[in-house]
Amino acid sequence: MKGRIKRQQALEAVPLWRAQDDVVCPLCERAIPPAQRDAHHLIPKSHGGVQTVWLHRICHRQIHALLTETELARQYQHVEALRQHAELAVFLRWVKTKPDDFFERTRKSRRLR
Repeated sequence: MKGRIKRQQALEAVPLWRAQDDVVCPLCERAIPPAQRDAHHLIPKSHGGVQTVWLHRICHRQIHALLTETELARQYQHVEALRQHAELAVFLRWVKTKPDDFFERTRKSRRLR
């Protein structure tokens, strides 16, 4: 995305609730501390996506460890679709039991290595 006008359009597409302190991760439904917030493009930027949502850093990294950008663009364009992914659902059940500021290293799936 090049150009001043396209950058301005992308900034306008960012949700207004980004400045609030009580942001909740739409995947794991836990509060996100400011230090653990990552903006996730529902459709990857490489596929023309501009809409973002705030996720826990660990949830965001897990998405990219399990799914390719093409899969995200074609099948997982919505948070609800991400929740229904089998491996991600197992991860979400596990991470819901952790404190809000929990973070652990994420490894790429063998399928993507």
